[in-house]
Amino acid sequence: MIRITDSLAIDEGDIVWNFVRASGPGGQNVNKVSTAAELRFDVAKAFLPEDLKIRLRTVAGRQLTLDGVLVITSQETRSQERNRDIALQKLVEMLRKASHRPKRRIATRPTKASKTRRLESKSKRSQTKKLRTARSDTD
Repeated sequence: MIRITDSLAIDEGDIVWNFVRASGPGGQNVNKVSTAAELRFDVAKAFLPEDLKIRLRTVAGRQLTLDGVLVITSQETRSQERNRDIALQKLVEMLRKASHRPKRRIATRPTKASKTRRLESKSKRSQTKKLRTARSDTD
């Protein structure tokens, strides 16, 4: 079990790993060894609360496929093990971000004083702009 928060954990069996050859620097090593890690996590089948799944879809963005599979890749280092750890950290961080429920906004009305200040600043700005206009000689 991978601990996400105090009340949330995911099963390691829900994660599918693929290792492919990484692009970029690495010399001959890049042509021989599959060091880039690709993590696949099926959000639709995972045992997660529904509200968390909805927020995860928003957080994941383009990393989520149409089938509901979250794909995270890492090819930052030359070590397969380190790339695997980085991809797992990205998943945990994404799930932590999605597990945070946004604070519910309470609608408020502006005070009378704030309305007055806003209208005064608008009229003051209007006067400033009026003084900038070019005046014709016929007036």
